[in-house]
Amino acid sequence: MFTGIIEEIGRVQHIQKGKDAIEIAITAHSILEDVRLGDSISVNGVCLTVTSFTKSEFTVDVMPETISATTLKTLKRGDAVNLERAMAANGRFGGHFVSGHVDGIGKITRKSPKGNAVYYEIEADSGLLDFMVLKGSVTVDGTSLTIFGLTNETFTISLIPHTSSHTILGGKTAGDIVNIETDMLAKYMRKMMVKEQQTAKRSMTYGLLKEYGFAE
Repeated sequence: MFTGIIEEIGRVQHIQKGKDAIEIAITAHSILEDVRLGDSISVNGVCLTVTSFTKSEFTVDVMPETISATTLKTLKRGDAVNLERAMAANGRFGGHFVSGHVDGIGKITRKSPKGNAVYYEIEADSGLLDFMVLKGSVTVDGTSLTIFGLTNETFTISLIPHTSSHTILGGKTAGDIVNIETDMLAKYMRKMMVKEQQTAKRSMTYGLLKEYGFAE
């Protein structure tokens, strides 16, 4: 479990393709202070497991399906990545519930300054937009953000100067793709509502319709 508050920007050291997985080595500093084998680290919003580490670098294995479903497939040596350790039980909860399971990919269609902030308009699949609401939460490349605009095809987020300078989002521009994870609570609510509707349909009988005057 993560919060969407990026702790550090790392750098891809190397990418090695194996038979059943892809190994990525990433240089980092602060997040390695208490790292252990098997720990979970969010890399651009994707929850990955530490398979080895040194004082300045850690490696993770990525399954082919994760590569194809996220922006990790575009990574190359030297690229910057957002990093966050899994949330500690005694830590402050500064963002929102983030699982590290990316729901899909979005494309930045517009980047525009507004006061001291920068607005990003991001195009996304309708299946992702269905789980978004104005002033709700969304995770973009692992960063917890608030939705300030919403249409049938796009959503808009705003980056304050701190977020721009302390995450890789500040360097993104129109045409770039990003990982998106929608609000976990919204997904659970949607699931329960669909199940409730399905149960109601199964419970609808001829006798019930007749009782309320809808059948003879």
